[in-house]
Amino acid sequence: MKQNIFDASLKTIGLVHVNAESVDMINSDAYKAYIKIMYLPKGCKVKVDFNIYETEGPALFFISPNQVLTIENLCAESGHFIFYNRDFYCIQIHDEEVACDGLLFNNIHNMPMTAVPEHEAAFIDHLFFQIENEFTLKDSSQEEMLRTYLKQLLIKSTRLWKQQHLGGVLNDQNNDPDSFRRFTQLVDAHYKEKHTVADYADLMLIAPKTLTHRFKRMNLPQPNEVIKNRIILEAKRLLVHTAMSAKEIAYELGYDDPAYFSRLFFIKTGESPSGFKAKFLTQKSVKAADLYS
Repeated sequence: MKQNIFDASLKTIGLVHVNAESVDMINSDAYKAYIKIMYLPKGCKVKVDFNIYETEGPALFFISPNQVLTIENLCAESGHFIFYNRDFYCIQIHDEEVACDGLLFNNIHNMPMTAVPEHEAAFIDHLFFQIENEFTLKDSSQEEMLRTYLKQLLIKSTRLWKQQHLGGVLNDQNNDPDSFRRFTQLVDAHYKEKHTVADYADLMLIAPKTLTHRFKRMNLPQPNEVIKNRIILEAKRLLVHTAMSAKEIAYELGYDDPAYFSRLFFIKTGESPSGFKAKFLTQKSVKAADLYS
């Protein structure tokens, strides 16, 4: 499997073609610790955490290190897979440059996919061509050129995501789209110890009612639902990807009463934690058996 990679002074970025030769590696834990961007053509099926996405045209996927990625069906054509670490480019530290945290990554809809319209595909194709070409040039400016192309990709993708998911919000000058982006950033950072809207309103220096009203006006999921959904998503990950018990997970997520946490999990999913885990593992076993039968 061909892998283009830059690795110097703890800074790493790499590019892999998505095809039959690389899919097993991409689906393994080899790139789990990296931030990932995947560009796929029409006809692919991708699972991110517990949701499946099918590409109806060219699409970009933005995967955080804590998310589980599985390519379930390859496309007829190959795609591109970029992986990089925070030392190479940290979107939180450079938030003012690209403003993608809370949009492309860790967004309010838990939506990792951004469709690429036909009239934008040539620009995205060009960026990936330039990135791949840059790996062959071993000069002193290589690192900064790769970072520049990466930033262009993030900025363009952020604009596309906003158009697709926030069209109405952006058109109303009375709305404050940055407030929900800030909120989702805070939730992703503090969901284990802060569970109420008031907790996050305090961090944002506004009243809880003001925060709730802003989300309602922008026709977004209510803040309390965003908090609970993030907690439940992490609980699902821990249930199926670790050996932790439901009680241990409850404590890990900041709940002193495991019974209360189990009731919350049931309300949000319709299943008990143990039932969810058993169902997931059974489905995984059946799929594996079908694959090798």
